[in-house]
Amino acid sequence: MRNFRTTVSAIAIGLALVVTAPMPVAAESLAGSYLAGRSAAGSNDYDIAAQYFATALAKDPDNFDLMDSTALAYLALGDIERGIPIAKMMAAKEYRSAAARMLVTAGLIDEGNYAELAQQEIQTDGINPWVDGLVKAWALIGADDVDAAMTQFDNITDDAGMKGVVFYHKALAYATLGDYAAAEALFAKGAPGGAARTRRGVVARVEILSQLGRNDDAIKLMEQTFNGASDLELDILISKLKADETLPFTLAPTARAGLAEVFFTFAALLRSEQAGDYYTLLYARVARYLRPDHMDALLMTAALLEGLGQNKLAIAEYRSVSADDPAYHVAELGRADALRRLDKADQAIEVLEQLTRSHGDLAVVYSTLADTLRSQEEGQAAIAAYSKAVELTDSDDPRVWALHFSRGIAYSQEGDLAAAEADFRTALATNPEQPQVLNYLGYSLVEENRELDEALDMIERAVAASPDSGFIVDSLGWVYYRLGRYEEAVIQMERAVELEAVDPVVNDHLGDVYWAVGRKREAQFQWKRALSFIQFQQTTTDVEPDRIRRKIEVGLDVVLKEEGADPLNVANDL
Repeated sequence: MRNFRTTVSAIAIGLALVVTAPMPVAAESLAGSYLAGRSAAGSNDYDIAAQYFATALAKDPDNFDLMDSTALAYLALGDIERGIPIAKMMAAKEYRSAAARMLVTAGLIDEGNYAELAQQEIQTDGINPWVDGLVKAWALIGADDVDAAMTQFDNITDDAGMKGVVFYHKALAYATLGDYAAAEALFAKGAPGGAARTRRGVVARVEILSQLGRNDDAIKLMEQTFNGASDLELDILISKLKADETLPFTLAPTARAGLAEVFFTFAALLRSEQAGDYYTLLYARVARYLRPDHMDALLMTAALLEGLGQNKLAIAEYRSVSADDPAYHVAELGRADALRRLDKADQAIEVLEQLTRSHGDLAVVYSTLADTLRSQEEGQAAIAAYSKAVELTDSDDPRVWALHFSRGIAYSQEGDLAAAEADFRTALATNPEQPQVLNYLGYSLVEENRELDEALDMIERAVAASPDSGFIVDSLGWVYYRLGRYEEAVIQMERAVELEAVDPVVNDHLGDVYWAVGRKREAQFQWKRALSFIQFQQTTTDVEPDRIRRKIEVGLDVVLKEEGADPLNVANDL
C-alpha cells in the first residue's frame, strides 16, 4: 500500500483548509469575516466557519480562495446542498479544487446525471486519480454502458497498490447488475489487498452467495471470518441464512449506492492510514449524502466528529439512527460518549440506563455505564453495573479480564481492597502479562506495604511490556523506594518524570526518592513542582497538597515520624 500512502499526502494537501489567525473582535468587514472563518475552521467549528466564509464570499463572489474555503466548510459540515452551487461556479470558472470536484460529483450523482459524470476527465488535480477512476466506472454502470464500465475497472487495476480495492468494486458492480456468478468469481479469485476482507466486503460476499443459493457456504464464510465474534447485525444475517432465506444484495443495489461505497472505501483507507480525521471526514460526508442509510458511514462520520471535538455535530449524527436499527445501541453508546465529552455525564448516564432497558442482554452497555458511573465517583453503582457485565460475559471470553480489572479499580476506590485484589488476580488469571493489571495490582501492594517481592516482580514485568509508560516506570521506582533500594529508585523515577513531566504524583515521588538519597534541595524543588501541577487544595488518594507542603517545611523524615511510619535511612545532604 506504499503508493496509497503517497496519495494520502496528496489528498491532504489538496483538501487542506487554511487555518490560523485569531478570531477578530469584529468581523463585519470582508477581511474580518475571512479571518473569523479561518479561525473557526482551525478549531474545526465548521458551522461557524461556513457562516463567516459565506458572508465574506457574498462581498467578493469571484474570489477563488473564498469559494474554496466556503465549499470546504460546507463539505465538512455535511451541508452538501449548499456547497454544490459554489462548486459548480468554480467549475464554470475553471477553478479546480479537490473539494469542488467532490461536491460537483455529488451533485451530478444526486441528479442521476451519470452520462455527464462519466465524461469528467480524470485530472491530477481532481479528487484523486483512483477515486476519479472508480467514480467514472460506476458512472458508466449508471449510464448503462456496462462494457465501458468493466474496461474502466480493468484500466485502474494497472496500479498494483489499488488492485484489491478495484477488484472489490468491480465485484460489487457485477452484483449490482445482477450477475452474482461473476461477482463471486472475483471474490473467489482472492484479489490482493484487504477491501474484500473487511466486514463490509465479507457481508457483500455473504449476500452474493445467498443470491446464488449457497447459504451453507455463506454461513461457513461468516464462521471462518468472524470466528465466533458477533453483533446484532451479524446475528440477524446468520439466523436468516440458517432459515434458508435468500438475503437481498444491500451493499450496492444501485449505481448511486456503488458510488457512495467508493467514497466510504476511501474514507476507510484514509482512516487506516491515519491521514487525519478532517480529511477522512470529507469522504465520509459524501458517502452519507449519497446514501443516508449507509450506517457504517454514519457511525464513522460521528466518530470522526468526536475526534475533531465537534461533539454536538456527532450527537446529531448518532441521534439520526432509529431505535429499530441493529446499530442503534452502537449509536447510543457513541451519543453517551459525546455527551460525556461535553461534561454532560448525567445525560450520558440517562442514555446508558435507557439502553440497559432496551438492550439489557449486551455486556458492553453495562460496562460503558459502569465506566461513566465510576468517572462520576458513583462507585457502588459502578460496581453493580460491572457485575452485570461480568454476568453477561462468558468466563472464557478473552475480553473478560478488562471487566474484572475495571471492577477492581472501582472496589479499590471504594476502599474494599480485598475485593479489588480478588478482581485483579482474576484478571491476571485470564491475561497473565497484561501490563495495566500487573502495574495496578503491584502498585496497590506497594501502597499497602505488603508482598513487596511479588509486587516488584509484577511491576518489572509490566515495565518490560510497556517500557515507555511513565506511570508504570513510576511504580517500579516506588517499589524500589519501599524496598529501601533508593539509588535504583532514583534511576526509575527520573525516567518516569521524563515520560510524565507534569504529573504531580510522579514529581512528588521523585522528591521523596531524592530526599532518601540525601539530595534534599532537589527533593524540595520536585515537591514544589508537584504542587504547581495540582489544583489549589486538591486532595486525592494519590496526592495530598497539605502533606507535600509539610514535607517542604520540615522534610520527609519528620513527616514520616509524625505519621508513625518507619524512618528512612537518609543519606547526608550532597
